[in-house]
This record gives sequence, C-alpha cells and structure tokens, in this order.
Amino acid sequence: MESLKEYVDYGIMGVLGFMSFLALSVAIERYLFIRSVNPKDYNSRALLEKDLTKRLYIIATVASNAPYVGLLGTVIGILLTFYTMGQKGVVNTKEIMVGLALALKATALGLLVAIPSVIIYNFLVRKVKEKLLDYDAFYSRECSSSQE
Repeated sequence: MESLKEYVDYGIMGVLGFMSFLALSVAIERYLFIRSVNPKDYNSRALLEKDLTKRLYIIATVASNAPYVGLLGTVIGILLTFYTMGQKGVVNTKEIMVGLALALKATALGLLVAIPSVIIYNFLVRKVKEKLLDYDAFYSRECSSSQE
C-alpha cells in the first residue's frame, strides 16, 4: 500500500511538473514571438491575430486543469489513507494526519501551477491585444493618409 501511495504521489507530481514546464516553455516562446512581431508586416488583421494567439490555448488548458489534477491526487491520497485505516483496524492518529497532509500537498501543487499560468496567460493576451491595436492604428493612419 505504501508503494501505491508513492506511485500516486510521484505520478501526480510528475504530471503537474510536466504541465508547469509545458506552460512555461510555451509562455517564453510566445512572449519572444509577440515582442518581435511587427504589425506592419501583415496585410490581414486575422492572420496577425492567428499568429499572435498560436499555442496560447496550451497555457489556458494548463491553468484550468492543474487544480483538477491536484485534486485528483488529493482524492486518491485520502482514499488510500481511509483504505489503510480500514485494513489496520486500530488507527494511529499520527499516521492519519501524515497521510492526509501528504494528500493535500497535491492540491497545493496544482494551485501553484494554475495561478501563475493564469497570470501568464492574461499577460500574453494583453500583449496580443496591444499588437492588434498597433495594427489597427497603423492601418487607420494608412487609410486616412491615402484618402487625402
């Protein structure tokens, strides 16, 4: 039973670690791309928006699902703790509290992955909006200067 707890613990932590790595790597790539894009190089606002928002859904997916992965780890950890309690009959309170505390760390880690992902996603969406506004401003000036 103890090895099962470790597999669940390391499995959930591994999944959350991978999700965190994925969100961070996409965020860095997107930030560098968004920063380097010149809206004047695009003839279509739709193509610019398509390029700017590429892969942002990955960060949003991590942000929305990381708490659930953490919660899954907590639920499995609590179930294993209750199973162990049922198997042993007489229960040591220390073992129960340690088991529950270890189970709850999965939820905490899920939140630690999700909260920065939401912040990063919102930051990048704001940068995308700024680039789109730059595009709109540039082409509205182009249109007004060509009409004169």
